[in-house]
Amino acid sequence: MYKVAKASQYLVITGGWIPDIKITKKSWIFPGQSCTVVDVSPVNYSFEVQAMSAEKLPFILPAVFTIGPSTADESSLIKFAKLISPHDKHSHHVKELVQGVIEGETRVLAASMTMEEIFKGTKEFKKEVFEKVQLELNQFGLLIYNANVKQLVDVPGHEYFSYLGQKTQMEAANQAKIDVAEARMKGAIGSKLRDGQTLQNAAKIDAETKVIAIQRQGEGEKGEMKVRTEVKVYENQREAEVAEANAELAKKKSIWAKEAQVAEVEARKAVAMRDAELQREVERMNALTQTEKLKAEFLSKATVEYETKVQEANWELYKKQKAAEAYLYEKEKEAAAQRMAAEAEYYRRQQVVEGDFYAKKKEAEGMIALAEAQGTYIRTILDAFGGNYGAMRDYLLINGGVYQEIAKINGEALRGLQPKISIWTSGAGGENGGAGDSSGAAMKEVAGVYKMLPPLFKTVHDQTGMLPPAWMGTITQPNE
Repeated sequence: MYKVAKASQYLVITGGWIPDIKITKKSWIFPGQSCTVVDVSPVNYSFEVQAMSAEKLPFILPAVFTIGPSTADESSLIKFAKLISPHDKHSHHVKELVQGVIEGETRVLAASMTMEEIFKGTKEFKKEVFEKVQLELNQFGLLIYNANVKQLVDVPGHEYFSYLGQKTQMEAANQAKIDVAEARMKGAIGSKLRDGQTLQNAAKIDAETKVIAIQRQGEGEKGEMKVRTEVKVYENQREAEVAEANAELAKKKSIWAKEAQVAEVEARKAVAMRDAELQREVERMNALTQTEKLKAEFLSKATVEYETKVQEANWELYKKQKAAEAYLYEKEKEAAAQRMAAEAEYYRRQQVVEGDFYAKKKEAEGMIALAEAQGTYIRTILDAFGGNYGAMRDYLLINGGVYQEIAKINGEALRGLQPKISIWTSGAGGENGGAGDSSGAAMKEVAGVYKMLPPLFKTVHDQTGMLPPAWMGTITQPNE
């Protein structure tokens, strides 16, 4: 019979006159041949692969692979027909086969990468898994049409990704706080800068305004005199209007009198009543007229005085405000000058202190170097004398002129004292009495004492200026 496969199917024919297998879309099926229909449409396989990174951190990789027979070449179809087609592609056997390949390659690849590399390089990780799994599936004639690797999931008890997400959120929040603080800092600095520029410009404008204010003051005085003149003219006009009203009132009075006389003629009996009524009306009109006159007069004066006072008060207030602003500007300038002077004095003192410190430091370094040189000199001399400290000391004293200086100082001291030295002797040092003449020896001793007194008195007198008592003797001059 003649058999035709559907669009997503192929015919696999084995049997007579076919060495191995034959794959075709349509063919005659002869006796002794077997025909199997193979569906090549892809199937979705969902997995949750448990793997472990290079740091021994476990994770779950949810993935969905769309896998089907490769129709690009006949060899792949032959492999699929031989190995997979005997089983239903939805069967547990095929799913385990595909899952085993995917899990094996994913675990091997994950074990060679750190968690950070897997997490940040999800695209590269997916590409590596795709290539390695495809390489293994080629031997089964299968092709990966699509591979969708979902977000990595923590294994229960190992919340690495959740902590990593919290860390990222906290870092983003902290960076946002830093950005907000920096923006506030820039805003505050900009605000202070603008305030300073505003004050400087305001001070400049105030200075210019002060000059213009003096000019305007003269113009204001001129305007004030003009206003006063206009007020006076207005008062005169009001007085003229009042006089005109009085004349009009007089005319009305005459008319009313005439009417009263006519009414008296017409009704003599009602003359008194009418006359009283008219008189009351006249008085009322006079009072009203006088009231209106006074109102107009005082109101106009009060209005003019009020406006004048208001203008004067505004002018005084303006002058005081400008004076206060000028005083404040001067004080601010004085404070700024004092602050700059203080900063300059502080800088000068700082430089002086630093200079003194540098000089003291150099002086100390020089003293240290001198001490080290002197120590080297002393050690050299001591080594030359064979470690004999006494010999070295005597050499240093002699070499330094200490003995000569001591002799000089002693000589100067004696010269300042001006001593008078007398050398005397009894003159009997070579006379000796006999051994048995004891009285002669005693007399010699007494004679020696008496011979000693004159030179002693002379020495005392020369040294101290004191004379011996008269009963002991007197000192005579050599010519006496």
